[in-house]
Amino acid sequence: MIEKNHKIVFATNNAHKLSEIRDIVGDRWQILSLADINCHDDIPETADTLEGNALLKARYIKDKYGYDCFADDTGLMVDALDGAPGVYSARYAGDSHYSKANMQLLLDNLKGVTDRKAHFSTVISLIMGNDVHMFEGRVDGCITDVPSGKGGFGYDPIFRPDGFDCTFAEMTAEDKNAISHRGRATAKLLDYLDGLF
Repeated sequence: MIEKNHKIVFATNNAHKLSEIRDIVGDRWQILSLADINCHDDIPETADTLEGNALLKARYIKDKYGYDCFADDTGLMVDALDGAPGVYSARYAGDSHYSKANMQLLLDNLKGVTDRKAHFSTVISLIMGNDVHMFEGRVDGCITDVPSGKGGFGYDPIFRPDGFDCTFAEMTAEDKNAISHRGRATAKLLDYLDGLF
């Protein structure tokens, strides 16, 4: 029987992602960071799908450290670029994972393009005991012509979700989490976890 406050590791080195997940989860579960379990490894993300990368990261922590664990991978898919940057979103402009360079390259590649439709997808892979579960969240929107807003991270300043007149970076964290790809995937994860009691 799983008890409330069960410890689960979120296999990410991204402080922004960790903060978002902890905000969404609240006190229902104790979310440990990689630093909390003294893991400073560079976990490989060598799969060619979001699902594959999420599972690689979760499996690495489960096998090496023994904790129940979940990991996510997120991609921004732009219709006019045949789904790019996709699984390579974090390193679109190089392995430095530099968000401003990634955004600028994307905007450069969309110069003169009128079809700005895009969507974010997040896939979460959860390993509890010996069981593996996948949860996906998606939000549709478009790429703006110029960055706007100081909040969020990654491509948030140039992504405007459908039905809104502002970018993710112009939203409060609470408003973004309510509709975001990661928020939707996490809601499915929590529905599953809460059903274990």
